[in-house]
Amino acid sequence: MFRFENPEYLYFLVVIPLLALLHYWTDFHKRARLRAFGDPLLLRGLMKDVSRWRPQVKIWCLLLALACVIVAAARPQFGTKVDTTERYGIEAIIAMDVSNSMLAEDVSPSRLDKAKMLFSNMIDGMRNDMVGVVAFAGDAFVQLPITNDYVSAKMFLDQINPSLIRVQGTDIGGAIDLSMKCFTQKKDVSRAIFVVTDGEDHEGGAVEAAKAAAKKGIHVYVLGIGSPEGAHVPIPGTGQYIIDDQGEPVVSRLSEDMCREIALAGNGAYIYVNNSSSAQESLAKYIDKLAKAHLETNVYSEFDEQFQGFLIIALVLLILDVLLLERENHIFKSWHFFKRISLVLVISALALGAQAQSYRDYIRRGNRLFRDSVFDKAQVEYQKGYQRDSNSVQVLYDLSNSLLYQDQAEDAMKLLQKASQMERNPSRRAKIFHNMGVIMQGQKQFRQAIECYKESLRNNPGDNETRYNMVLCQRQLKDDENGQQNQNEQDDQGKSNKQDEQQQQQQQEKPDQQQQQQQTDKNEMNKDNVEQMLKAALQNERRTQDKLQQQQQQPQSRRLQKQW
Repeated sequence: MFRFENPEYLYFLVVIPLLALLHYWTDFHKRARLRAFGDPLLLRGLMKDVSRWRPQVKIWCLLLALACVIVAAARPQFGTKVDTTERYGIEAIIAMDVSNSMLAEDVSPSRLDKAKMLFSNMIDGMRNDMVGVVAFAGDAFVQLPITNDYVSAKMFLDQINPSLIRVQGTDIGGAIDLSMKCFTQKKDVSRAIFVVTDGEDHEGGAVEAAKAAAKKGIHVYVLGIGSPEGAHVPIPGTGQYIIDDQGEPVVSRLSEDMCREIALAGNGAYIYVNNSSSAQESLAKYIDKLAKAHLETNVYSEFDEQFQGFLIIALVLLILDVLLLERENHIFKSWHFFKRISLVLVISALALGAQAQSYRDYIRRGNRLFRDSVFDKAQVEYQKGYQRDSNSVQVLYDLSNSLLYQDQAEDAMKLLQKASQMERNPSRRAKIFHNMGVIMQGQKQFRQAIECYKESLRNNPGDNETRYNMVLCQRQLKDDENGQQNQNEQDDQGKSNKQDEQQQQQQQEKPDQQQQQQQTDKNEMNKDNVEQMLKAALQNERRTQDKLQQQQQQPQSRRLQKQW
């Protein structure tokens, strides 16, 4: 297979025929001017050292050298290396119960968080397997289609919560039916459905669905999580518990009999999940027992750079143009000078080709290690290639993938952003922005993730996986906005109720304060009146005593005054 990495540079080849036409036009006018001097046969005899064919050879050497440089700039790639690797593994669907009862804390930290940790560890142990995620409560939907992208699987698994499904309840049968539709159409592949639930099946039909799965060769394993004694179901963020119609706290209990019956009908096994690590060990044991079959055969194509050959051809043509003279030149008579120059140029070209070849070798070794899931060693090889050429989009993309599989999302994001600014090929830009969207979605930055997915779809509209991720982000963003709006409404309602209570208290306290004020004023007024009356009485008493004293001091007459 042959291709050009940068085919846009090939448009410069249009310059070659234009330069050739310009050369022949000037040569025609030069010959016309020579004919004006005299007979061409006589002039040829006067210029014996001038050759008729050497100038033509020289100009074509220059034009061909320029064409080779243009082709080398377009980065021709030839000699596709096809590496066929047979992969062995299973196809597994994780059916996660996300009903409110999974929030019970009889298993630490909660039933749902314990299940997430259990399957996250299971995914870490996968190498050549494929995994998908189905979330269910009263209804079921595909959280992640089946894939071998373990980073995305862990990310989508971590985002599962009861708010994803508005219809509450536990429909195990519907979850098994939907899980059976998620497998690929490959033959001779071991398939298994891992249902994690507390066993409270409210819809029925779980046993029949498990039997239908067993008939298709699909094993159904049921992981019962919780305790038979049960526990109250908390309301997140409130510190309260869900209550029933009678006002009593709801108690969710593990139905082990139901779990065992479903597992038996599905030709699987029942695993009890508690606070110990026994469930993790049992899960790993059952996975190992599943028959390994041919999962898929991947063909990896590696394109070898072939621009070195075109550069060497251009260099040889330029050297030939220098050595080939139109007439004898006394300045460059020494043949040893040309040998030294040619030797230096050839060595430089070979060194350039060796360096480029070494850069490609690092990429190939990194790809082999990446396919073997040795991501840390693949990162080392990619970094060596990055040191050779830090502006290669392929190196940036491969290195970011190796970092992403090692949970180094921030470093991978920086490399992808740099690659997105440099890459112009639509298909490769679509992959870059898809990975950027996955990272943003893992960090719950749904708006940024949606923009990345949109950019990816602009470059590759037929990518259904990108479209699915974008729709899921839009749904999660809408749920977050609704939750925030409900929280704000509750806060506003709480503030309103508090203000009403304060106003009522103020209204109740106001009459009491008025009565107290009136009583106080009345008491103060009575006290002032009494004091004034006492002062008036004292003054009257003093006047009376003063009059008595004055009368006693006057002389008493013994004669009566004449009555007129």
